[in-house]
Amino acid sequence: MSVLDSLFGLSGRVALVTGGSSGLGRTIADTLAGAGAAVVLVARRREALDEAAAGITGAGGRAAVVAANLADRRDVDVCARTGTAAFGSPDILVNAAGVNIRRPMLDLGEDDWDATMAVNLTAPFLLAQALVPAMIARGWGRIVNVTSLQAIRAFADSGAYGASKGGLAQLTRAQAEAWSRHGVNSNAIAPGVFRTPLNQRLFADPARVEALAARTMGRNGELPDIRGAALFLASPASDYVTGQTIIVDGGFSVA
Repeated sequence: MSVLDSLFGLSGRVALVTGGSSGLGRTIADTLAGAGAAVVLVARRREALDEAAAGITGAGGRAAVVAANLADRRDVDVCARTGTAAFGSPDILVNAAGVNIRRPMLDLGEDDWDATMAVNLTAPFLLAQALVPAMIARGWGRIVNVTSLQAIRAFADSGAYGASKGGLAQLTRAQAEAWSRHGVNSNAIAPGVFRTPLNQRLFADPARVEALAARTMGRNGELPDIRGAALFLASPASDYVTGQTIIVDGGFSVA
């Protein structure tokens, strides 16, 4: 076995990736599949899921899909149960699904708040609670929570989103404290400004996009920029790393 395979190889592992039909979630799923993991993709739209899965299988990987609305606790429960059907219980849980309802703070309604928390914070909590016992029994597991720069600083019109991501960052630390002694590590990735479907409205404003890029190494994030951090945190390379957040923002947070 080569050094790269021993550090980053995921042959024999199973990963469940929420938000796996598009954006950062799909990129992470493709990356883990390319490293040898069998991947279960979770999202709402079956057509988009099937397309993403076909991309993985077409490249020689293994993929299955679960169509679920993670804002609905009943669907989260179904996801946790049926996500084990194709390849067995997941060794890796990636929580990449997210919603960002952009309104001025005083215009945020209770329904907006509840919907945001349900997908961005409650679903990751419930999925981990359901899947981690099997990881503990095997003595190895990985949780990778996709948070955001908004976990550590506020952005305009994203109050509920930022609060949910801050909560997810703290959940990551709590999971690490509880489970790392059992071989289950929990870490987070905090992306900066990335060109994703969630940021379509932002990227429709060229002047603002240029101003944001000027605070970084000279450009905003593109989907492949997430691959290295995701593979590191999902693989044996991160055996002694837990409770941490890797910020992938091109230097935005230090400018």
